[in-house]
Amino acid sequence: MSKVIVIGGGPAGCMAAIVARNNGHEVTLIEKNSIIGKKLSITGKGRCNITYEGNNQKFLDNVVSNPKFLMSAINTFNNQDLLEFLTKLGIETKTERGNRVFLKSDNAKELSDRLYKELKYKNVNIFFNSSIKEILVKNNSIFGVKLDNNKIIECDSCVIATGGKSYPVTGSTGDGYSIAKSVGHSINNIRPALVPIKCHEIETCKKLQGLTLKNVNIKIIDIDDPKKILYKNFGEMLFTHFGISGPIVLSASSKINNVSNINEKMKNSKIKCIIDLKPALTNEQLYRRIGRDFEKYSNKDYRNSLDDLLPRSIIPVVIQMTNINQNKKVNQITREEKEKLVKVIKEFELKLKSLFPIDTGIVTAGGVNTKEINPKTMESKIVSNLYFAGEIIDVDAYTGGYNLQIAFSTGYVAGSSIN
Repeated sequence: MSKVIVIGGGPAGCMAAIVARNNGHEVTLIEKNSIIGKKLSITGKGRCNITYEGNNQKFLDNVVSNPKFLMSAINTFNNQDLLEFLTKLGIETKTERGNRVFLKSDNAKELSDRLYKELKYKNVNIFFNSSIKEILVKNNSIFGVKLDNNKIIECDSCVIATGGKSYPVTGSTGDGYSIAKSVGHSINNIRPALVPIKCHEIETCKKLQGLTLKNVNIKIIDIDDPKKILYKNFGEMLFTHFGISGPIVLSASSKINNVSNINEKMKNSKIKCIIDLKPALTNEQLYRRIGRDFEKYSNKDYRNSLDDLLPRSIIPVVIQMTNINQNKKVNQITREEKEKLVKVIKEFELKLKSLFPIDTGIVTAGGVNTKEINPKTMESKIVSNLYFAGEIIDVDAYTGGYNLQIAFSTGYVAGSSIN
């Protein structure tokens, strides 16, 4: 039996602590908050999209940064293993639209509470309201940690699972990065991931604030290189007073934040989001559909003819974008004008202005360089018996339960690899 310290009481840290304890080690968990899983308790708007439904390849396809690094982890502990683990904790789950797996209770706090209960049942020693001041290394191997009150706790192994830099009010303030750097690790560019996006067309977005669009396609392109698609996806999005958000937009932010000079390009109105409001119809099919609607409402004004086709709140905006007189009778609208309407509906354009800052991100992109971590064990290649798990590593994924799966998978591997 060896002495293990786990730094961080989020999903990765809890999993590492539980697995290490199951393997007979003496485990101490250091948590800077007064509770376990503070950020976990608010994830998914308090509902907790715990994982996804699908195979391991689907998981890897949805990892944005360094998916190859996670191949071993997901093969060791995948979504089915996680669901089995949750079942043993007494937690029921359900699968919703988009193959997203949620807690059946719709209460993320249930998971935090059950993890804490399991930690206590396993006799894991927990230090709440405690931060790490220093990691103690001798002969290139860890031998202890010094807390912020200068208390030294000796150990044989340590797992750093401090999270990233998003949602700092939950304790994710980037402490782990400085700890990792202090023992020789390099930190790759820290940036926001899974954040809303501000648009230049602020007045348009204000008019559409609160509108949710389901089953739409979005495509993001660089105006200077329009043939190159930076991101595309199908699903749900919504308009806010500042721009756009929702699942496919959040995932888009994680993809485009890797683009060179993306912030400058957005500031200069060079990045465009094209929304296909009717992806199930080709341009020709939509033209015929509009023709049938116009025939049905032939004596109505143009502004009153689109209720069967589009959400009511977006109709005035679409009409304005077509530059067709809203009071024009439908039976007077020309073929060219109908084609213009088709183009606006199939290519509803917004220019992206900026990503929201990192402290609003669901997760953090960037982190400890994966080249410095053994992917099969999560052990540092620089310091013996030092392990990493979760968001502190330079891995992140699209929205849909994949990031929590990363946390649990890497936490499991780290905890089970300790000798």
